[in-house]
Amino acid sequence: MSAPVGIVLVSHSGRLVEGLADLLGQLAPASVPLATAGGTEEGGLGTSYDLVAAAVRAADRGAGVAVIPDLGSAVLTARTVLEDLDRPDVVLVDAPFVEGAVAAAVAAAAGVDLAAVVAAAREARRIDKF
Repeated sequence: MSAPVGIVLVSHSGRLVEGLADLLGQLAPASVPLATAGGTEEGGLGTSYDLVAAAVRAADRGAGVAVIPDLGSAVLTARTVLEDLDRPDVVLVDAPFVEGAVAAAVAAAAGVDLAAVVAAAREARRIDKF
């Protein structure tokens, strides 16, 4: 089996990304590389270029990385990191944070490629909750 696509969760809150990572851990096997970048290095609210860059490195197993941010400066920080990396196999995904992350993790667990993981996360926007 080829390497799985990695997933990076980026948020202003370390507690938020850790909670979502915990949820994903229940839905996808540990073989799906998942890394988080939440809050600042000091543990406060905000986003950190260095934490996002480190999370991308941690989730990268060679099949690409889907980066899913929550909002605002998390998007801007992730975008800056990805621009500096200049790698087509590391993609910033415009998707709902929770639903998109769940869809991406399930797709990655199924062994699909980066494009399919990204598509699954984006498609989560169109799924009705009830």
